Amino acid sequence: MRRPGADAGIPVICVGNYHVGGAGKTPTVLALAKLLRELDERPVVLSRGYGGRLEGPVKVDRDRHSAADVGDEPLMMAASLPVVVSRDRAAGLALARAQDASVILMDDGFQNPSVAKNVSLIVIDAMRGVGNGRVIPAGPLRAPLSPQLARTDALVVVGEGSAAAKIAADLASRGKPVLSARLKPDQASLAALGGERVLAFAGIGDPARFFNTLRSSGVDVVRSRAFADHHAFTADEIEQLTAGAKADALTLVTTEKDLARLRDPRGMPASAQAIVPFAVTMQFDDGAALRRFVTDQLFKARDSKLRG
Repeated sequence: MRRPGADAGIPVICVGNYHVGGAGKTPTVLALAKLLRELDERPVVLSRGYGGRLEGPVKVDRDRHSAADVGDEPLMMAASLPVVVSRDRAAGLALARAQDASVILMDDGFQNPSVAKNVSLIVIDAMRGVGNGRVIPAGPLRAPLSPQLARTDALVVVGEGSAAAKIAADLASRGKPVLSARLKPDQASLAALGGERVLAFAGIGDPARFFNTLRSSGVDVVRSRAFADHHAFTADEIEQLTAGAKADALTLVTTEKDLARLRDPRGMPASAQAIVPFAVTMQFDDGAALRRFVTDQLFKARDSKLRG
């Protein structure tokens, strides 16, 4: 993590987390992209494309690529902004810039030194924190916590709970912004599930959080089934889920990320088209503070490049 990385020539904002598993990185990237566009910036996402077979660099094309090609998260994000996938992140910088980018949003890669980051914004779940605080395989951390904290420019604490309180206090004592946020259900998704009894399934980093979000939004989750993160669903699994839902008169619902892996009709039963996606957005308690932080960091990054 101490090694110098490649200079993108434009500001790079990295959205990462300290540990393996889901914490809300992708919704945070999308929220930042929306904010950057409001600031008249032109954000482009740079992703490793976890779970995809293409090494890249390649621009994600939803009409041509599947999740098996580029990964589920890049495919999902490409619905709203340009996304470049590159196994070697530094090799993807030129293609990202070629998309008329004024700023690069790195989805993950906080611990990877290959690209120099101007801002590192870390997302942490308020209920899960960092588990036992140990590094893989003894715990969930991707690297020792101390050097990760030293390289954190801002912390986003998602949801309710106290598991991240100590880390938040540590960073606040260093003068780093600590922002509270929560996953807000999309109104169209809520309307589609209004009054329905559902069978929810998910293959994400924290399926239980998805099920809890559904319940806290008033959705009647009768049954749920969890799969491993980035699980590659088979036609048989989808048929079994569909049959189970039909037998109990339930609506089958999953995350947008999971649905991205089911977009490719090859090998998928027609019943997959009846699965309802439940969309969420990351909502910050203090949007003005996030806006000030991003604006200040962009100014500092550009001023530093001019001076350099």
